[in-house]
Amino acid sequence: MSEFEPVIGLEIHAELQTASKMFCGCPVVDSTSAEPNTAVCEICTGMPGTLPVINRRAVEYAVRVALALGCQIHPTSVFARKNYFYPDLPKGFQISQYELPLATDGALKYLVDGEAHIARIRRVHLEEDTGKLFHNEGYSLVDYNRSGVPLLEIVSEPDLHSVSEASAYATAMRIILQYLGVNSGDMEKGVIRFEANVSLRRKDSQDLNTRVEIKNLNSFRAMARSIAHEIERQSGRLSSGLPVEQETLGWDEARQVTVPQRGKEEANDYRYFPEPDLPPLAVSSGWIDEIRRDLPELPLAKRQRFMEEYHLPADQADVLVGDRAVAEYFEAAVGAAGDALPEKVGNWLTGELFSLLNQAGVSLPDSPIEPAALADLVRRVEDGEINASTGKDVLDEAFRTGRTPSAILQAADLSQENDPATIGRLVDRVIQDNPKQVETYLLGKETVAQWFFGQVMRASQGRANPQIVRSELNRALSGLRPEQ
Repeated sequence: MSEFEPVIGLEIHAELQTASKMFCGCPVVDSTSAEPNTAVCEICTGMPGTLPVINRRAVEYAVRVALALGCQIHPTSVFARKNYFYPDLPKGFQISQYELPLATDGALKYLVDGEAHIARIRRVHLEEDTGKLFHNEGYSLVDYNRSGVPLLEIVSEPDLHSVSEASAYATAMRIILQYLGVNSGDMEKGVIRFEANVSLRRKDSQDLNTRVEIKNLNSFRAMARSIAHEIERQSGRLSSGLPVEQETLGWDEARQVTVPQRGKEEANDYRYFPEPDLPPLAVSSGWIDEIRRDLPELPLAKRQRFMEEYHLPADQADVLVGDRAVAEYFEAAVGAAGDALPEKVGNWLTGELFSLLNQAGVSLPDSPIEPAALADLVRRVEDGEINASTGKDVLDEAFRTGRTPSAILQAADLSQENDPATIGRLVDRVIQDNPKQVETYLLGKETVAQWFFGQVMRASQGRANPQIVRSELNRALSGLRPEQ
C-alpha cells in the first residue's frame, strides 16, 4: 500500500455553444468538419486597428454555469491579455480573465459508487479558444476557425484524491454543462478538454510535494490514465528519495506515458495585464436573477426525484439522468403510459431502444420511436396483449420502418393469445403429434417438458401467453402419468 496520497485539481475548458465567437461576429462552426479558415475575420485574426466586443450570450452561459455551481458572481470582472506565444492564435496573446474573474467560490457535488463527494470550485472565467495545428512531415498548418470561440474555464481546488474521484468529478461537470445547454459534451469534437494538476503528499502530512500539470487531455480515458501514470511515477521518485520537478506535461497516448513539454511555469510567465480594448464586464443583479429563474433541474436533483417519484433503483436512475435528452424522453414516455410502469419504461428505453440506437449509430433525439409509441408498446406487453418477445420484434420493425407499434400490431394481428381453452387445445395437439417425446418424458426425462413448451410457442407463432402455456402443459403432461 502506498505511503502517499494523491492531491488532484482539475481545470475544465468547455467551448460555449454560442452562434458567434467570443469577441467578433464570426460564426462558431464544427472545427472537425468545416473547411479550414472559412470562419475568420480581421478581429479574430488580430489585424491591426480592430477592436473586440464581448459576446453577451457567452456571458449569459457562463453565469448559468456559475449559478449551477453555487459560485459567487462578481458584479464586475476584467479581461486581461495573457502574453504567451500561441502559434494558433495570430494576435500573439490570448484574451482571458485573471485577477478579477467572473465567479469564484463554488462547489460541485458528485457521486463515486453511490457515495456523495464535494469538490470546491476556485473560479469560473471566460476566455477565447485557440486555433488548431496540423503537423505534417517538415511543416505545420493552422486552421483559425476555432480561434476566438468562447471558452469557459472551470478550476477546482485540489480536493480530488484518486483517479476515480477525478473521473467522477469530470463526468458530473460534463453532464451539468449539457443540462444547462451551454456545451454538447462531445469529446470527439474537442469541445471539452481537461488539464490535471497532480501532486502527492504523505498520508500523515498536509504538506504538498511539487505538482505537475498535464495539459490538453481530450478524453476521460486519457485523463484517467495520465493521472494514474503520474501518481505511479511521482510515488516511485519520492520513495527513492528523488525530487519531482515542477513542469508542464503532455500525454503520449501511443506510449501511455506523460512527456515533458515545458519547465517550471508560473502566472507571471504569462505577463497578464488588463485588456486595453475591453471595458470591465458588468453583470447586474437583475440579470443574474433572470438567468437563475431559467435554470433547469440539475442532474443530482433529478436523480433524487426519479428515485422518489418513480421508485426507480439508483443504478437505473443514474443511467436515465446521465443525459438530459434521455431523462426528458423517459419522462415523456412515463407520462404517456400513465402513472404506472416507470421502471418498465426505463428498462425498455435503456435496454431494447438503446440497443437499436447503438446498432444504427443514431442518437436518441433522432430516434424514429416517439416516447408515446414506446409507452404504448410497454403497456401492451405489461397488459398481456403481446408477450415480451413479440414486443421486441415490433419495436425492431417500428425502428426500421417508422411505423407505430400499434399500426404494426393491427396489420399483422400479433396480439397475444390469452384464452386457456384455445391454448389447451394447442398443447393437446402438440402432445398427440409427438408420441416419441411423450414416451421419453414418461421414462423420467422431465427436461422434455421444456421442448414441448418451445413447440407450443412455435405453433402459436409466439402469440400464446407463456404463463398459460406452462400451466396447460403441466396439466396435460400430468394427465399422461398413471395414477399412483
